Amino acid sequence: MPTRILVIDDEPAVTDLLAYNLRAANYEVLLAADGGEGLKLARQANPDLILLDLMLPIVDGLDVCRELRKTSGVPVIMITARGEESDRVVGLELGADDYVCKPFSMRELLARIRAVLRRQRPDDNDQPPSHILRGKASLELDTESRAVTVAGADLTLTRLEFDLLALLLSNAGRVLTRERLLEQAWGYDFVGDTRSVDSAIKRLRGKLRAACTEADCIETVRGVGYRVDA
Repeated sequence: MPTRILVIDDEPAVTDLLAYNLRAANYEVLLAADGGEGLKLARQANPDLILLDLMLPIVDGLDVCRELRKTSGVPVIMITARGEESDRVVGLELGADDYVCKPFSMRELLARIRAVLRRQRPDDNDQPPSHILRGKASLELDTESRAVTVAGADLTLTRLEFDLLALLLSNAGRVLTRERLLEQAWGYDFVGDTRSVDSAIKRLRGKLRAACTEADCIETVRGVGYRVDA
């Protein structure tokens, strides 16, 4: 089955460009012209990745991302003309996996799509050597099934959040710099700054604390990065 990409954008020139190039790269493409239709297609068609504009009619892109993250870990790349830092930070904190500003290079966008999809379907060789990784409060992460539980209850994480947690748990006791986390979890030279890591870690820690206060085993090492207490 070809990889299915859902494009949610209300600009015909943009959707035509994306659809043409994505199909040329052998992706299956679904199109939605507003946020409401996009949410409906996302739930019905189970895309492998979503390209999401911020400025949408009916339901804006931030609300679409917020609703998706309540029930789905599907990778989301935001594509928007709003390139201010505050917009990028909000999008990443809501659970977007990446952020591309218009006008964008199609070659760069395709590279970002491939990188996000590699995280979705990681090579066994890239997995931590241990099948089960454990943290505090009965936190368990299964690298084969890509499942996370806290005290026996399932914890829903995005693919990026899962990969960050796996990296930290498999390097328990070691400080991982923001640059290393960018390189290994994002899987390519991320165009932006290390605050993307801070946003993703903030979301991850919030989910761990919501499941169980003691499950938040991630420590901030000021000016350097993060670690999990061994």
